[in-house]
Amino acid sequence: MSCRAPNLPPAKHCFFGSAGGYSEGFYRGLNVNTKSDDDAARVAANLQKAAACFGLDGSRLHLLNQGVSAVTEYVEEPTQDKMTADGAVTDRPNVVLCIRTADCAPVLLADYEHGVVGAAHAGWRGALSGVIENTVDLMIAKGAKAESIAAAVGPCIGQASYEVDEGFYRQFVEKDAGFARFFAAGRAAHYQFDLEAFCRGRLEAKGIENISVSGLDTYALADDYYSFRRFTHRNQVKKPKCFPTELSAVFL
Repeated sequence: MSCRAPNLPPAKHCFFGSAGGYSEGFYRGLNVNTKSDDDAARVAANLQKAAACFGLDGSRLHLLNQGVSAVTEYVEEPTQDKMTADGAVTDRPNVVLCIRTADCAPVLLADYEHGVVGAAHAGWRGALSGVIENTVDLMIAKGAKAESIAAAVGPCIGQASYEVDEGFYRQFVEKDAGFARFFAAGRAAHYQFDLEAFCRGRLEAKGIENISVSGLDTYALADDYYSFRRFTHRNQVKKPKCFPTELSAVFL
């Protein structure tokens, strides 16, 4: 189930779901994980299909070699899997910034008044380390204004589905005691973490006011989104990085 944010131009971005692609079996749907064991031709066809939704060729998609970092890079020309980063910014037309997720939060940002867009892969580690803030800072360095940036947090694992332990909780509150507000009490020595709200909070801390969130839980919506945690709970992930991912994209 693809969706679009109400505060970004519908023709210039999309949060793609898992449906509608060429992959089969475990990867069934619109899998875009080029590191997976999926058939490479099917992954390429899925990427081309996504690009065609924007009237562009797949060669215009900029795919990051993602990890769990806060590294954000400026993009002049699109490359695929060559740039190691978890955030990207461009002021070049028809460079489609892409984020691949399967529970992590895709964050798309755009200042169309000043001609700068950005995208961040915000898993909990990257979000805690500052990938969202770094992406905003690089956008501003390239001419964007915080008051002109529209930001959208796409489908990600929801709080009801995201149980974490005491050690996880401590990593957040030891960095900032105020981060406790993003956790709800769960069973003994466990919490429910609100990744979506945390990402929104990081955007607000950078002075961005025009923010939308999808409210869609990738773990719970099994027919519509891939979910690394769901796959893990079902014992379907056999090798690291070999799970399917969906695409989120924004461009000028």
